[in-house]
Amino acid sequence: MTFPRTGALLILMPLAAAALAFAWPGHGRALARISAAAMTAALAALTREIMAHGVQMHRVGGWGAPLGIELRADGLGVFMLIIAALIGVAVTLYSPSYFASRQPESAPAKHNDSRQNTPSRQAAPPTAKSRDEDGQPHRTRYFWPLFLFLWTALNALFLSADIFNLYVALELLGFGAVTLVALAGGHEALTAAMRYLWVSLAASLFYLLGVALVYGRCATVDLPSLASKAQPGPALWVALALMTGGLAAKAALFPMHFWLPPAHANAPAPVSALLSALVVKGPVYILLRLWFEAFHGLITPAATHALGALGAAAILWGSVRALVQPRLKLLVAYSTVAQLGYVFLLFPLAASPESGLAAWSGGLMFLGAHACAKTAIFLTAGNILHAAGHDRIRDLDGITHALPISAFAFGLAGLSLVGLPPSSGFAGKWMLLSASLAQGQWWWIAVILAGSLLAAAYVLRVLTHAFTRVPNPLTPKPVPPVMEWTALALAVAAVGLGFAAHGAAELLQVGAPNAVASRDNNGPPAKPASAQPQPQTPPEIRRLDSCPESTLPGAARPPHEPSPPDRTAHPGAAQRTPGPKGGHELSEAGVQPRRAAICLARQARRRSAGGWSA
Repeated sequence: MTFPRTGALLILMPLAAAALAFAWPGHGRALARISAAAMTAALAALTREIMAHGVQMHRVGGWGAPLGIELRADGLGVFMLIIAALIGVAVTLYSPSYFASRQPESAPAKHNDSRQNTPSRQAAPPTAKSRDEDGQPHRTRYFWPLFLFLWTALNALFLSADIFNLYVALELLGFGAVTLVALAGGHEALTAAMRYLWVSLAASLFYLLGVALVYGRCATVDLPSLASKAQPGPALWVALALMTGGLAAKAALFPMHFWLPPAHANAPAPVSALLSALVVKGPVYILLRLWFEAFHGLITPAATHALGALGAAAILWGSVRALVQPRLKLLVAYSTVAQLGYVFLLFPLAASPESGLAAWSGGLMFLGAHACAKTAIFLTAGNILHAAGHDRIRDLDGITHALPISAFAFGLAGLSLVGLPPSSGFAGKWMLLSASLAQGQWWWIAVILAGSLLAAAYVLRVLTHAFTRVPNPLTPKPVPPVMEWTALALAVAAVGLGFAAHGAAELLQVGAPNAVASRDNNGPPAKPASAQPQPQTPPEIRRLDSCPESTLPGAARPPHEPSPPDRTAHPGAAQRTPGPKGGHELSEAGVQPRRAAICLARQARRRSAGGWSA
């Protein structure tokens, strides 16, 4: 399956399923499962393709930059697509049982009051809180189309190749996330959703203003084109600052994280998992594209260290706040603020010419570890909330008697968050530590170690209560097995991905940006992100509209045309010279003989058609 087909399937399949789920809400669960299976198969084919052939590009409708829309698949984009698919499949399996168990009020109420026989009581329609007009439970009715819409936005974002289409996908992602937060209902959830909405709109405005400035200065929004056209200057510095500020707010980077804990803590457990594992990763992904690919010529060491300092502050502040939270979901939400800080340490470390590729792979490896581990923890929190009716940490004594699988899943996921071997969290942190040592930036080592100790403290705080022996164990509500086993599977994945660290690093090197693809002690340089598949025919030949006789063998050259270069070394051979973006172009020595051959073939076809004779 080629990239045009897999790219179209990854974007159009969940979008069509979302539309059908809105129209026929009773089939939302089946549509989500079909979409998840189809996208998983397409993603597997796409991964094999880029590992075999490198970066893939597709011009939608045949129109390329600057007028058309281009899709691109490289190692970073496919890595994020794999994470999204893994989390999406887990949420697809977990959510039906979760919403069914959380909807006891969906059944029609039975009234024994004698007043129910009055005409007004008999004619009263069911409320929105119980059932919709077609009998579908309210939350389930809207969760599936919104979830599929969110998945569509994520896939479109990870495949976009210009900064304006990234904006469009980011807006779709934000609107879907805000609506899912409000799906829980209640005053706290609606307040958190409105706060999230206003922050998202303001941040999007900042980003869009930056895009307008970039287009006015460079006359393009294409990422590879910006890498060659962007020159240092006040206009682009202001544009980059605006876009970075907006994306940092959407990613909940300290100190702009105030919207995240209420939104994550009050949303349903599957929604919290999506927000923490995927939604906040979208802005981080765009920041990586901007800083290391489009505008890496504008970036100064002071700017990268400023982002790293904010990431370090997020690690310490988020961990301390998580340590004192009374509720489990609030603890996990502040843990998200802290864990995102590790990804921002990638900016000062990957920008260095020494061990930059190791830092690039390590930061992204930790991003994937965090997505799996945090999803497992949020799903475990949903299991505990369903079984015990609350998530107060101090009242979770003996919960392992009732939910041993969930407690084990929490412990495994916490192992990856802390960064203990052999988890994927350890692999990511080890690469960051190695890059810090190689570059002599020891202060990041202190931050990483301090954050790991604080993470161990708040994880052990929960486990201490969970494994406390009590004389009268809690008698909870039964939790469907699929909810517990889904959380455990993701926790196992968070640990098991550590054994696949080498393969993930190889994937991330495909199309790695030039800023981090330099040769260091960790292996050969990666292929540049701007490298595109060579056209079958050189542009000099494809642009020929006619065949002047001067191109034919033995024809005399006009006096105004310069003589061809010397071909004595390789007569008639196509010589390749380095291209402007790291690729290769055919020199005139190789173009001229091929031009003559093409002209002769055209003349032969025209004579056979009776058009003209030579």
